[in-house]
Amino acid sequence: MWVEEGLRALATGGVDAVRVEALAKALGVTRGGFYGYFANRDALLTEMLDAWERESIDDVLDRIEHESGGVLDKIRLAGQLTFSSDRLLPIDLAIRDWARRDQAVADRLRRVDNRRMQLLRDAFSTLCTDPDEAEARSLLAFCMAIGSHFLAADHPGRTRAQVRAHASEFIFNRSPGKADPTDLPAS
Repeated sequence: MWVEEGLRALATGGVDAVRVEALAKALGVTRGGFYGYFANRDALLTEMLDAWERESIDDVLDRIEHESGGVLDKIRLAGQLTFSSDRLLPIDLAIRDWARRDQAVADRLRRVDNRRMQLLRDAFSTLCTDPDEAEARSLLAFCMAIGSHFLAADHPGRTRAQVRAHASEFIFNRSPGKADPTDLPAS
């Protein structure tokens, strides 16, 4: 309950909004009840990061492992679960902001992002024989997933969704004359 409320506060107001008194008020309990669960605010913040990492990596990997479909379907699902969700996306973006000011959080974010990139590398490596191409596609896919939430540019004559869909075609589809990767079996 405290961790969930802390993640909600983090997502809406950043790490500075994760205050014991505010969380207790939101939960309708006394501030003293907090110390029955946590030694201090730092312990809560650590458990929040643990919960975010578990949900955004372990739970996502478990979910895509049990899905049918090809390798590209699975990495698209992983991206949707992580970066299109009303729950995980705001938390992820808040953690990225927090990581700019806290080295321990930056280290945790690097670990999570490295696991996400490895998922992409593994997927694209089944489609591309050139490791440089697989790495480039992985980077582009990840940058689009995160960066599109920060971009404020207009796309004259097109919606953001149309441009993202077209960009995805460039990233996820092979060059003309090569096999269609969506026809590959699930790994």
